Amino acid sequence: MVTTKLSLADYLSLEDGPESRCEFVDGDIIEMSPENEDNVIVGSYLAAQFLNVIRFDQIRQGKTELVISGRVRIPDVMVLGKDLVAALSGQCRSTITEEMPPPLLVVEVVSPGKINEDRDYRYKRSEYAARGIPEYWIVDPAQAKITVLTLVDGWYEAEELGVDSLLQSPQFSGLSLSVAQVLSPKSS
Repeated sequence: MVTTKLSLADYLSLEDGPESRCEFVDGDIIEMSPENEDNVIVGSYLAAQFLNVIRFDQIRQGKTELVISGRVRIPDVMVLGKDLVAALSGQCRSTITEEMPPPLLVVEVVSPGKINEDRDYRYKRSEYAARGIPEYWIVDPAQAKITVLTLVDGWYEAEELGVDSLLQSPQFSGLSLSVAQVLSPKSS
């Protein structure tokens, strides 16, 4: 059986897509497994913490698509600049296209499994760097760490933070979080 690959334009023109969350990679619609409850809580906690330092309309959580080099990703949390918020205003689909400015920050909460680790640590890291996203956080509850990646000359420089560390964003000076609290927000 031969399956036809979609172009990015074909994918973005779909009005009735799959019922579940999907990403678009190399011509294929990839159905994403449902998020586990702990990851949803971590993403929600981070989105709530961002409200202390930025406007509500600059935060996106798991529903806005991000086009990168012909692929479509759906990050767990994104922080948008005001120019990107304006570019999305009035759009019929919450999709950040390649013509729009990149998000200021993307956060991925790693789901269990080797495939998910590879996707967040390897593939998305290179894709987000190529898209010019200044800051990328990989929150990994299973390994009890957060990796803060800062874009420098087109490449990410990484800082790994353990549970005893303090998470401070290079871009948002008012944000300072305990890594332990981020990794397990239900326990406090």
